[in-house]
Amino acid sequence: MSAPHNFLISLEERHANRILEGTKTVELRRRPMHVAVGATVWIYVKMPVGSVVGCAKVTGLHALAPSTLWNRFGAVSGLQRQEFFEYFSGLSKAFALGLSEPTRLASPIPLSKLRDVSSGFHPPQFFANVASDGPLLRTMSQALPPRLATPPRKERVLELV
Repeated sequence: MSAPHNFLISLEERHANRILEGTKTVELRRRPMHVAVGATVWIYVKMPVGSVVGCAKVTGLHALAPSTLWNRFGAVSGLQRQEFFEYFSGLSKAFALGLSEPTRLASPIPLSKLRDVSSGFHPPQFFANVASDGPLLRTMSQALPPRLATPPRKERVLELV
């Protein structure tokens, strides 16, 4: 069985904003996440915001000693050194998801709407798979901003003399 292509995580607002601004390019976890490189991570901001606000692509999965993880990703972790090591205190391995292509939704999707389209929906404690043919993915995908149109290619005109 392959890893899901879409999944949902719950984050504090400050971490979600840093990911969507592109200044935080790794999501740190105390436990490994079994997701595939290339998957889309949808970002739910915890209460009081209580909304899905954006998404990003997974570019890598890293399981390293906390000190190694800090040396490699500390500058893009969204945490100060002390907070980083407090978070991973007592662990011999720390985990990080590499993220790219952050995209803020045109309109955040509030918890009430998520529950309207998927009865019994609860924001994940850790992460949750999102069915590729389900109402949650359809609703979140519809909230993506329209992509900028690719500019037309300029044709080269050869003049015959």
